Amino acid sequence: MTEVLAVAVITVLAVIAPGADFAMIVRNSYLHGRRTGLLAATGVAAGVLVHVTYTMLGVGLLIASSTALFTAIKLVGAAYLVLVGVRTFRTRTRVEVDLRAGTGLGPLAALRAGFLTNVLNPKTTLFVVSTFAQVVGPGTPVLRQVGYGLFMSLAHLLWFAVVAVFFSHERMRSLMLRGQRVLNKVIGSVLAGLGVSLALAPSH
Repeated sequence: MTEVLAVAVITVLAVIAPGADFAMIVRNSYLHGRRTGLLAATGVAAGVLVHVTYTMLGVGLLIASSTALFTAIKLVGAAYLVLVGVRTFRTRTRVEVDLRAGTGLGPLAALRAGFLTNVLNPKTTLFVVSTFAQVVGPGTPVLRQVGYGLFMSLAHLLWFAVVAVFFSHERMRSLMLRGQRVLNKVIGSVLAGLGVSLALAPSH
């Protein structure tokens, strides 16, 4: 019971902590609408399952014990965040998306954005790997471990679905679209800053 509670608390805290996934969902939701935000949230949840899968297969323990391997993964993820951040920051053209005309981000593109953001997110890697390596006992039944993984994924889906619904609300979306140039610079700076901080952070 203690293990279950620990996993639940760690997961909730990890999910609601602002990061690259939050910034990406906010931008996609206000810019391209609710459907795109929800699809991106689904992609984020799917990305979590990737981390859970390789961790359960034992690769996570290898990553946790190998400073060089974790550093390489961290740098790839950090570079991705910096790239997306710089592109967002440098966006100067005001984007007007007519949601009724279906000119927003396509479903596959929205899913891919969420998926890649979390698959390449060192924060998510560390969260999943450390939880399974330090909290989940070696004798924990496989089915319970699978349950933990599904809970982690579902928690991400629910939280970011709420974020998507909030920021795609008509009034909120209208307000944010009017200030999108400033928002692009803020969100771009946050993403690039997260990437740089992750790249410079100690591996262990």
